[in-house]
Amino acid sequence: MGKRREPRTEKNLPVRIFGTDADGQIFSEKVTTVNVSQQGAEISGLKASLKLDEIVGLSYGPNKSQFQIKWIGAPGTPKAGRMGLLNLHLEKAFWDFSLPGAAQDEFQASTGERRRYPRVRCTVSVELLPEDASIIWGKASDLSIGGCYVEMPIPLAPGTKMKVGIWIGNDKLWAVGQVTNSTPGFGVGVKFIEMAEADTRRIAEFLKTVKDH
Repeated sequence: MGKRREPRTEKNLPVRIFGTDADGQIFSEKVTTVNVSQQGAEISGLKASLKLDEIVGLSYGPNKSQFQIKWIGAPGTPKAGRMGLLNLHLEKAFWDFSLPGAAQDEFQASTGERRRYPRVRCTVSVELLPEDASIIWGKASDLSIGGCYVEMPIPLAPGTKMKVGIWIGNDKLWAVGQVTNSTPGFGVGVKFIEMAEADTRRIAEFLKTVKDH
């Protein structure tokens, strides 16, 4: 059993989930919440095939935010078609009603496959150099030694390969990356497929200082 940061409130609300599915195709579906909290939601009725830890968009009325997929219900179980989402932008109100504050709340943690290198929330400057395209400057909102999420309003298509420059302090590190998922209005998930050992160590050292704080 794990511990949620906040208790969930049962609410059946119509929301729209959108982004890039496991096959790299853009999708948009109307789904329903099962329960919600200030930090996340459980949704039901999902048809698209998605991956753990990926970033999707969720809209509720006029409000829109990025959410990270924390668990996915296994087929053939009572949780099939359901998904647990974590809101990545708590500085902006998403729900239009009040919810309980933080408290311990037990739940069954997911036993599904996780990303090999967990992402750490941080903000670093990046530059993307896609093949046969101009340099794109942006900000990464999370980072690991295996990839990052780059915020941009008009994202690149899944499968796009590029050189990625990552600024850590005064150091500029380089990787060869590929877009794994793309969410219009939010950005792209980038997987690092090649990076010098020294740059990998530098990122690992930086991430340790972020987590320590």
